[in-house]
Amino acid sequence: MKRSINRSACLKTAAVLLGLTVSLQNCHAHCEKSDLLSSKLITDVCWDCIFPIVVAHVKMGSRSSEIPEGATDKYMCVCRDTSGMNTPGIATSFWEPARLIEFETQPGCMSALNINLGTSDSRNFSRVKTGTPGFHNSEPGDHAFYHYHYYAFPLLEMLDMFTGIRCNADGYNDFDLMYLSELDPTWNDPALAFFVNPEAALVANPAAESLCIADSVSSTLRRKPLGKLFWCAGSWGSMYPLSGKVHMPNSKLKTTSLLTARVLAALHRRGFAVRTTGNDAMCQGVADPMLVKDQYKFNLIYPVPETHKSHVMGESVIRWGNSKSVPAAGENPIYMIFRWHDCCNTLNINEF
Repeated sequence: MKRSINRSACLKTAAVLLGLTVSLQNCHAHCEKSDLLSSKLITDVCWDCIFPIVVAHVKMGSRSSEIPEGATDKYMCVCRDTSGMNTPGIATSFWEPARLIEFETQPGCMSALNINLGTSDSRNFSRVKTGTPGFHNSEPGDHAFYHYHYYAFPLLEMLDMFTGIRCNADGYNDFDLMYLSELDPTWNDPALAFFVNPEAALVANPAAESLCIADSVSSTLRRKPLGKLFWCAGSWGSMYPLSGKVHMPNSKLKTTSLLTARVLAALHRRGFAVRTTGNDAMCQGVADPMLVKDQYKFNLIYPVPETHKSHVMGESVIRWGNSKSVPAAGENPIYMIFRWHDCCNTLNINEF
C-alpha cells in the first residue's frame, strides 16, 4: 500500500537531505500541467481582443480606443521583397497574439509544454535559485521570486489564419522557446541587474516614484499606460530592478504581472523583443532598447483564462483579476501577450 506524500514536506526533505533546489521525482506533482496545446488554443483565447483591425486607415470592429498612440496612419506602404524590389502594399494593423510568458517556482518546470527539465535524475538546474510565491505576506523583508519562460506564440500563424499576409515582424511561425530565466544571472540577482541597467539610478528616488501614480491612474481608468514614465508599471509597481525578486508582494497576479512588464523591458534592452508599432516598423520589427508600453496588452490564459477582455500594462488587478486565481492547483500563471502590429500587406510575386 503506497503512502500519500505531502508536497511541502517532500520538498523540504529534498532540500535538506540532498541540498538541491529542485524537487525529487516524488515531488514532480509540483510542476503543474496546463494542457495548453489542446482545444484550449480555441476555447481559452480572447479572439475579440485581436480587434480593431485597421486596413488602409479603415477601422473594423470595436475597441478603437485601444490603438497605440504611435501607430501608423498610412493608407499605402512600400517594402522591399526578397529580390530587393520595392513592392507596394496596403497598411494593415491589428492586435497579434504573439508571445507567451509562464512563471514557475520550480526551476526547469514548463507548464505550457507539460514537461519538467528539473528532475532529480539529470540534476538539471540543481544550482539555480528556487522560486518563492511569497504572496499574502506582510512582514518587512518578505518577497516573491519566480522564474519565467518566454515563448514565441504566433497563434494566427499556428492556426493558418491570415494565410498569405506577409505580416511577420520577426519570422517566428511556430511555438518556440525563446528565453529561460534559469540561465540569466541578472534575473536571480537584483544587484547585478542594476549594473546591467544603470539608468535605474536616475529614477530611484521618491520624486520619480510619486509620478507613477499618474501612470497607475491612466492605465486603470483610461487603459492608456504613459510611455514617458518608463520606470513605472502602473498599479503593478516599479519597473526596476529588472530582476525576478519583488519586495512586499500583494497578490500572485499582481506580482507576476509586474514581472511580465520587467521581462519585456529586459528583453527589449537585449534585442530579444522588437517594436512592431510605427511607420518604420511596417516592413519588419525594429530593435528598440526601450519598452513601448502601449504596444502590449495581456490575457491570463492559465489557470483561469480571460476570454472576453484583455488588460493593459499597469491596469489594476481589481479590474481584471477577480476570481482568476486558483489556490494550490494554479500557482504558476501563464500570460498571453498581444502586441500591436503595424505591417505592410504586400503581394510578392516571388511567393507564387
